[in-house]
Amino acid sequence: MRTVFVLLGIFALALLAGLAFWRQLDHRADRAEMARLISLQPPQPPLFDAGMVRDLPEPAKRFFLYAIEPGTPLRTVAEIEMEGRFGMGTKADPGYMDMTARQVLAAPWGFVWAMETKGGPMPLGGSDSGKWTRFWLAGLVPVARIGGTADHRSSAFGRYVAEAVFWTPAAVLPGPGVRWEPLGPDSARVTVEHDGLRQAVDVTVDTDGKPTQVAFQRWSNANPEKAYRLQPFGGQLSNFQSFGGFRLPTHVEAGNMWGTDEYFPFFVVDVTGVRFPEPAD
Repeated sequence: MRTVFVLLGIFALALLAGLAFWRQLDHRADRAEMARLISLQPPQPPLFDAGMVRDLPEPAKRFFLYAIEPGTPLRTVAEIEMEGRFGMGTKADPGYMDMTARQVLAAPWGFVWAMETKGGPMPLGGSDSGKWTRFWLAGLVPVARIGGTADHRSSAFGRYVAEAVFWTPAAVLPGPGVRWEPLGPDSARVTVEHDGLRQAVDVTVDTDGKPTQVAFQRWSNANPEKAYRLQPFGGQLSNFQSFGGFRLPTHVEAGNMWGTDEYFPFFVVDVTGVRFPEPAD
């Protein structure tokens, strides 16, 4: 019997060591993908000038003139630090968890969002990207591992194009693969196409051009049937601050089923820092 317990103990230690090694491989993949995205930062970007947006619909022009100060180097890759709450539940029971996260955002090429919850008996950690979604309980139990499919790629593309609108506005300036059209006196739609993917995002601005909300149809399986389909996603933006010549929201609340009775903001964050790293970083 003693031998059996010893063997079981050895097996348990080997299992824990294997899971810990697997978790470290995920961390290594996060770092490698972040480095790849940072390497896509334009090394000598042009400087922003109002003439770049003079032919855009008036709300879009107002947005860019608010979001980017004249003479700002048009860096399109940002590293964002944030803290807030992440809800894994429903509107009736959001199940919010306090968390911190670091994100590298590089539309239209990709993003990595690496997060860790704070406190609680079973901390959750992992990352979301254009290539994968991987989360762990207590750093040792894998609870979500998806990616590598057309559905996941399309869903991720919707997220990081929408976030680019308000966190990396230089990435959605008019140009190849980026088109703006008017929707109303205070709203415009940007459509981004890249590598066979296409996403439209609607932006509402105030009289100064400050973006107050974004909304789009996201390819998602966040529904009771767990079936991928287009469904509304959106959020509200506030508390704008300047970072490197860009005026960006530092408070964001967003969630599925935007504009319906089912909406609740499962993503509620306050940005604590934004930098636009050089490719060598």
